[in-house]
Amino acid sequence: MSRPALFLRHSFVAALFAITASAAQAQEVVAAVAANFAAAMTRIEPAFEQASGHQLTVVLGSSGKFVAQIQQGAPFDVLLSADAERPALLAQSGLGVPASRFTYAIGQLALWSPDPDRFGADGATYLRTGGFRHLVIANPAVAPYGAAAQQTLEKLGLWSVVQNKIVRGEDIGQAYAMTASGAAEAGFVALSQVLAGGKPGSTWQVPQELYPALKQDAILITRARDNPAAKALLDYLKSPPARAVIAELGYRLP
Repeated sequence: MSRPALFLRHSFVAALFAITASAAQAQEVVAAVAANFAAAMTRIEPAFEQASGHQLTVVLGSSGKFVAQIQQGAPFDVLLSADAERPALLAQSGLGVPASRFTYAIGQLALWSPDPDRFGADGATYLRTGGFRHLVIANPAVAPYGAAAQQTLEKLGLWSVVQNKIVRGEDIGQAYAMTASGAAEAGFVALSQVLAGGKPGSTWQVPQELYPALKQDAILITRARDNPAAKALLDYLKSPPARAVIAELGYRLP
């Protein structure tokens, strides 16, 4: 065999070995992600996969239901919660790795209607006038943004007043969809959903003093402590490209 042919053969074998090794190292991470973070993950998912070589599967839903599913053995590797309490609970119970927990975003609550003439900059006045038949919130029992909406209404002295007008969505994603469809005149949603949807309508960014800060924590699930893809995802959420996406969609950065 000639020297050039031998060199080409060795080069091909080396390239094939490199590709095989890379494929062997690439792994999958299954992330349970709070519904409010859907738009951000739409942008983060392909960027993470390209940067890391790993495959990311995203499951959207309510933080409370995810924790219940993890407690029952659901095969999630990472939880991106809409609050800090539920990841802390997983860490305390041994189902999450305590040292991996961190705040990846701080959410903002908004009162929103797709109708641009529904209310002005003072959403509190609109709520007090009661000129609506239905008001959507996410289920406060399982969705942190729903709990924030309830706390806002309580601070305004309106929680008991609007009980017969409240329509509950299973999570903040459903709450946004119900409001966007016209099932209610207005709804409490995540500001990120309004910005991502591109339809500002009537938007009142709820003042922070009306509800506790929506610190959104991520945690590595104990079953995935040896999964490099899961660890890589958590690291990527701290990277400048990911943080830029998070800030662009209306979250405050920790």
